[in-house]
Amino acid sequence: MASSASENRLLLSKIATNEKHGENSPYFDGWKAYDQNPFHPTENPEGVIQMGLAENQLSFDLVEEWIRKNPKASICTAEGIEKFRNVANFQDYHGFPEFRQAIATFMSKARGGRVTFDPHRVVMSGGATGANELVMFCLADPGDAFLIPSPYYPAFYRDLGWRTGVQIVPVDCDSSNNFKITKEALEAAYEKAQNNNINVKGLIITNPSNPLGTTLDKDTLESLVTFINQKNIHLVCDEIYAATVFSSPKFTCITEVIQNMNCNPNLIHIVYSLSKDMGFPGLRVGIVYSYNDDVVNIGRKMSSFGLVSSQTQHMLASMLSDEDFVEKFLTTSAKRLAKRHGVFTDGLEEVGINCLKSNAGLFCWMDLRRLLKDQTFDGEMVLWRVIVNEVKLNVSPGSSFKCVEPGWFRVCFANMDDDTVEVALKRIRAFVGQGKKAQEQAQVKIPKKRWQSNLRLSFSSSSRRFEQEGVSVMSPRMMSPHSPMPHSPLLRATT
Repeated sequence: MASSASENRLLLSKIATNEKHGENSPYFDGWKAYDQNPFHPTENPEGVIQMGLAENQLSFDLVEEWIRKNPKASICTAEGIEKFRNVANFQDYHGFPEFRQAIATFMSKARGGRVTFDPHRVVMSGGATGANELVMFCLADPGDAFLIPSPYYPAFYRDLGWRTGVQIVPVDCDSSNNFKITKEALEAAYEKAQNNNINVKGLIITNPSNPLGTTLDKDTLESLVTFINQKNIHLVCDEIYAATVFSSPKFTCITEVIQNMNCNPNLIHIVYSLSKDMGFPGLRVGIVYSYNDDVVNIGRKMSSFGLVSSQTQHMLASMLSDEDFVEKFLTTSAKRLAKRHGVFTDGLEEVGINCLKSNAGLFCWMDLRRLLKDQTFDGEMVLWRVIVNEVKLNVSPGSSFKCVEPGWFRVCFANMDDDTVEVALKRIRAFVGQGKKAQEQAQVKIPKKRWQSNLRLSFSSSSRRFEQEGVSVMSPRMMSPHSPMPHSPLLRATT
């Protein structure tokens, strides 16, 4: 049987059978643990709580209210049926003009109205995943590379390189300056790639950052533009979290920066979607906005492989053109994200857990370095397995984001209701309290033993049990030992 499976793989393409899709990684292992045992407040209260999914579910009530009040926006209602034939037959890869206009206007409002966007430069794609891949197909050849500051979104390997053959060259950033991008780090990564005969075609940044939840300031953005102009390489700005900024400093987008710089606009490209800002990952609305005419024209042709459905375009054109709704949604969403962020981080601080100071996003960058038994990536994986299997929280280990320091974890807080947040915090309190109790007992038994501050918790019993059950603790740089589930979490992976 194994031989037959191996022979079958030989009949398939290298793209289909390579491992660059990234599913076999700790990032998706947590998703699998949740799928196997999902939390439910009454039906499965001991299940795994999904805190690895960056979804914005806090303002759905506003969207639902708008839909009820605007039945004509849907071709599947009695009020909107008259538009059914036109919408159902529409297949132009340029998209409905009113949809592109609505997207351009919304992008402006999501950035505080300080910049405007040309609807003729709006190129559709199937979500941010499709938009990122489309940009790679336009800008790079197989084997070419893009620099990306770490930590960065784990599924970039799938989005950017699985089918395109593009490589990722990490730009190492660390906590010494709160993971800020420096010119020295950029130059070092670029030079290393050059020395390895890797052709660097560009730099990709996420602003606001996933997983940090921080925004890049104007000076940093100007330095990045200067860098790519000097190297004559592209700058791709992933701005899919633009409207999730909930506190100061305000969001500064790349368009705002280049307006006042002497730079080559042909090198500047933006990836956007409605998955995070509006909470619509299932609608698969991805956007490429480029200042390069050739990229716009070629990208539009390529978008035929992943268009936004005409029904979705029709509804969103109406929704996003409603100025009162958009203003209310953006304002309310920011307030609710700020409140949820405060509740969650305050709850963590009560038990001595800090997060990187952030002002955007749907998650926190949680610092658990003091809880590591060993200050190594293996130690991070031991802790992560305890959190997933014992505490029953799916959080994402920093190593899956290519963080250079062990002990950081991304934890999402906007994809659940208030009660579930309280359950999650209660579990964390119990977990940390149990560790402190174990430490106190150990100190009583061995009073002369001087404990190091980074050995606050002991996970030896859990580690032994995992080993007895055949679960190995592997380096985060290696593939996960878990087998893929029949329903791949990659089908739902948008963060």
